[in-house]
Amino acid sequence: MFALIGAMVVLGSVLGGYLWHGGNLHVLFQPSEYLIIGGAAIGGFIIASPPKVMRSVFQGLLNILKGKAYTKADYMEVLLLMSEIFSKIRKEGLVSIEADVDNPEASKIFSAYPKFLKNHHAVALVTDTLRTVMTTSIAPHELESLLDSELEAHHEELMIPSKSINNVADALPGLGIVAAVVGVILTMAKISEPPEVLGHSIGAALVGTFLGVLMCYGFVGPAARNLEHIAGEEREYMNVLKVALVSFVGGAAPQIAVEFARRIIPGNVKPSFIEVEDALRELKK
Repeated sequence: MFALIGAMVVLGSVLGGYLWHGGNLHVLFQPSEYLIIGGAAIGGFIIASPPKVMRSVFQGLLNILKGKAYTKADYMEVLLLMSEIFSKIRKEGLVSIEADVDNPEASKIFSAYPKFLKNHHAVALVTDTLRTVMTTSIAPHELESLLDSELEAHHEELMIPSKSINNVADALPGLGIVAAVVGVILTMAKISEPPEVLGHSIGAALVGTFLGVLMCYGFVGPAARNLEHIAGEEREYMNVLKVALVSFVGGAAPQIAVEFARRIIPGNVKPSFIEVEDALRELKK
């Protein structure tokens, strides 16, 4: 929603300023220029992107439209889930959560947090880590290193759509120049025409440059920045899980491990100590 609002502000500002100066909207309607720039940009993207990357980009664009972001409620849910899992392990032993880890969808603990359960990467991080702890004698520092590697690989994967769209944004001004040069070539073929005709042709050619720069800095470039922020938020969320797991495996009590995790939650969505304490007390009732 916010992305659409931003796009409308860009269009309203540029076109509003243009009209304010007495511009004619009809001059900006140059379908051939749109085809050259848009078609070349899409074609370049297809050349540069394997199918896997294309799917990631389309999914990323959907996430921009959805305005996906982690809220305080999401982080609170994670803290409560971690607390439940750690408390069960502490009381009944690691083996007691084997069934929960093997089938999270059927687990009473995981099912109590449906939003978390829909985050397949987060579920995989938690269950795979607990499986590793159950089946090996991995040391806490080794577990931390393992999770760091996994989160780094996951972040790199999330950054693929941002980098791909940013490459398209970088190409747009150049493609705008291509469209302008094509327009100038066509204008030169009309060199014997009256000045009014030549002026119209040159104006149409310059629309290509205008469109390329506007798309780069007004729409496509900001979309790439948006995807970068989404990837950063995902990394922060997964990092909270990592800290909780490593702290608990390192010997911290369930409530202490949860507090370690709470401390690294971004400030604008971080539940307070009292809020978490009240929620945990309510959970035990």
